[in-house]
Amino acid sequence: MVRVLVTGMSGVGKTSVLGELRRRGFLTVDTDYDGWVTGDGRWDERRMAGLLDEHSDLVVSGTVENQGRFYNRFDHVVLLSAPLQVLIDRVSRRTNNPYGKTAEQQAEIAQYVETVEPLLRQGATLELDARQSVKDLADAIEQLKSS
Repeated sequence: MVRVLVTGMSGVGKTSVLGELRRRGFLTVDTDYDGWVTGDGRWDERRMAGLLDEHSDLVVSGTVENQGRFYNRFDHVVLLSAPLQVLIDRVSRRTNNPYGKTAEQQAEIAQYVETVEPLLRQGATLELDARQSVKDLADAIEQLKSS
């Protein structure tokens, strides 16, 4: 029974990796959807605590200001990272999420890579290069779950 948090900047492929893990039969929660994030951009702490109380074997993804409050509830915190230009290319082309299409949003992503990603790196137990295939990233996370 292992809990994993997958985090990283917009465009690293968190949603795609969770989709692959879900396809493989793992319980996953993508906190970018279904009301996990409150109006102030933080996880709904009561809801997240309830999820973690209920499930000891799952993969959660998200990047929010208060995620560090839950790090002690995860066995692994996996940071997916990629060069800024890769992120910008991906968010420009994706169809499942409108964020990242405008110049202002892309500038915001660049700022987050400089200011937020180093903080995520400090809290991560593992960093994976998100330029790898979704299959390879899912394999690495699946290996964590089986160890």
